[in-house]
Amino acid sequence: MIIRINASRLQSDLEALGRIGRDAAGGITRPSFSRADLEARVWLRSRIEEAGLEYREDGAGNQFGRLEGASGPEASVVMAGSHLDTVPNGGMFDGAAGVVAALECLRTIREEGLRLRLPLEAASFTDEEGNLVGDFLGSRAFTGKLDRELLERGTTSFGPPLADILAATPYTIETILSAAGQAPAVAAYLELHIEQGPVLETEGISLGLVETINGKHYRWCAFEGESGHSGTVPLELRRDALLGLADFALRATRHVASAHYGSFVTIGRALIQPGTFSSIPRRADFSLEFRSSSKESMEALERELLGIAGEVASARRLRFASRLMDRTDPYRIPGRLAGILAAEADRLGYAHMPVTSGAGHDAQILGTVTDAAMIFIPSPDGLSHAPEESLRWEDLEKGANLLLAALLRLAS
Repeated sequence: MIIRINASRLQSDLEALGRIGRDAAGGITRPSFSRADLEARVWLRSRIEEAGLEYREDGAGNQFGRLEGASGPEASVVMAGSHLDTVPNGGMFDGAAGVVAALECLRTIREEGLRLRLPLEAASFTDEEGNLVGDFLGSRAFTGKLDRELLERGTTSFGPPLADILAATPYTIETILSAAGQAPAVAAYLELHIEQGPVLETEGISLGLVETINGKHYRWCAFEGESGHSGTVPLELRRDALLGLADFALRATRHVASAHYGSFVTIGRALIQPGTFSSIPRRADFSLEFRSSSKESMEALERELLGIAGEVASARRLRFASRLMDRTDPYRIPGRLAGILAAEADRLGYAHMPVTSGAGHDAQILGTVTDAAMIFIPSPDGLSHAPEESLRWEDLEKGANLLLAALLRLAS
């Protein structure tokens, strides 16, 4: 017998959640611990409790809905979920689709009166997007992979230190660090997510079974030269930090494109000093992010990109400095879970294809303590992290039905 989720209820829940944090530009702005995020947390708790599931929350603000299994409360948990937080002016499906789909799966199983061997939990992890201090705060806290120093010294993307943001919430640095001690053993973790890229739509396939989640290194860097009057210092005598950044950006992009096909390098933010008319840029601070699918290629990228920066600095008589801000290793989906997802998709009659996740996800953090896997559904036009982010409800229904089938198999 094939059990299916209630697609209209799933859609209704996502549409209701999508009204929380709606901003003036038509997107969703719901960073963790904001007023909109706290409202979304109340909404999720009410939906969990209305479904007759056991609700709990840990010290990092991670939220869980639990359906007990026949093996009792000490048994390892089969978990599914994602996150409710968004980037500023983001979309309504990134993360949220996975949380609500997981809730719908547990709700369906309970309504069917099924008593499975292992307990099931639907999870919503805090600050996957990294608006606070580095990506995956909640899942890193849950798995015990969170650095106290990062929490204490980190400046949030909003400007104030994390402790100042937390002052208006029930959470503290100590409660966040306590989350790992409150976590159950996890037998497996599954995450449904929008693809956030164009591959599935281009191929006309509704389901992508993730094979690898790319790793990411994030560094904060600076070229420093010398300022001067823009009308009096000859071009050949200048030590222009902005030209150093521009030179590095082009060389780094060309190098990665030619020597590391399939990897990514991005400079997403730059701050120029003094940043005034008629002044030669003295300093250029910038973010450097690179991603790839293997630990070896990540190490090579770090070595080679920093080498290019050093060459640029030497050629332009600049100083270069950088520091590591965040690092997430690549994760390869275990064959056991990949096989289960493929077999269940075939049983349901759903076409599927293997995909790589260029973006990071909570699944790769859970993968440090258990087997984890991901299901992708198409993102129309490949758009995400934008108000135009969307999905097709029929694709979400298929993804949620596959998630349900895999959970039933893993917990039985």
